[in-house]
Amino acid sequence: MPSIAGVRFRDTGKVYYFDASGIDGLEKGEYVVVDTTRGKEVCRVARVHEQIPGDMKKEALKPVQRRAEPLDLVQMERNRMREEDALARCQEKLEEYGLPIKLLKAEYNFDGSHLLVHFTSEKRVDFRELVQDLRRTLKTKVELRQVGVRDEAKLMGGVGRCGRVLCCSSFMQDFSPVSIRMAKRQDISLNPSEISGVCGRLLCCLAYEDEYYQEAKKKLPQLREIVRTTHGSGEVRAINALKLTVTVELKNEVTVEVSPDEILEVTGKKAKRRRS
Repeated sequence: MPSIAGVRFRDTGKVYYFDASGIDGLEKGEYVVVDTTRGKEVCRVARVHEQIPGDMKKEALKPVQRRAEPLDLVQMERNRMREEDALARCQEKLEEYGLPIKLLKAEYNFDGSHLLVHFTSEKRVDFRELVQDLRRTLKTKVELRQVGVRDEAKLMGGVGRCGRVLCCSSFMQDFSPVSIRMAKRQDISLNPSEISGVCGRLLCCLAYEDEYYQEAKKKLPQLREIVRTTHGSGEVRAINALKLTVTVELKNEVTVEVSPDEILEVTGKKAKRRRS
């Protein structure tokens, strides 16, 4: 019988673990009620385990309170509708205070006793008076949380240059480190408009195939290296990591595409010509 439940509070949110030993026959996809720092929440079971994953201790896990009932799901949907109105009220108050803040999304907890408002800002902002005013206006506890541009894209969603829904808002739980070195390794144009996502940061998908490119290029000679192949000796003019081949210009100026098995020896890198 599964004793550990991994749940998500949002469709693409992080998975949090709870002790489900008190709930019989809990299955993936079911809705449950749990206790969090924001109060009671309705969430969906993303995975179930018989053993505690990783190095977590069962004693540190909070218990699943119960399965969600139909009325709980109705209340959850009602909260989603209230969030739009709450965000509009927050925007009105924000304009009164004139703070350089961009509001993104508002989220009520299950019983409506806590409202979390996500925002972005280019600099640090003192919004304590605004929060106090919002608490009086909305008659609930209000928390403003500043997020970065990548989190903004995850919260708001959108479509990437590939024509698909953004990875961060569809299936990614956490953001992986992405570097310009990955684009270089994959021989992608370094034009910022081509390697940046809607958030303005490097495309998350650059990390997906990076491990493959690292391993593939270990098996291939580098550009401008002189190699001896089954077709003759020449200089490496292009690398195709996906096909695991290199294009070699032979001494007779014939160009051939060869695999690692056809390369007999790498003799060194051709010296660059000096400008006069």
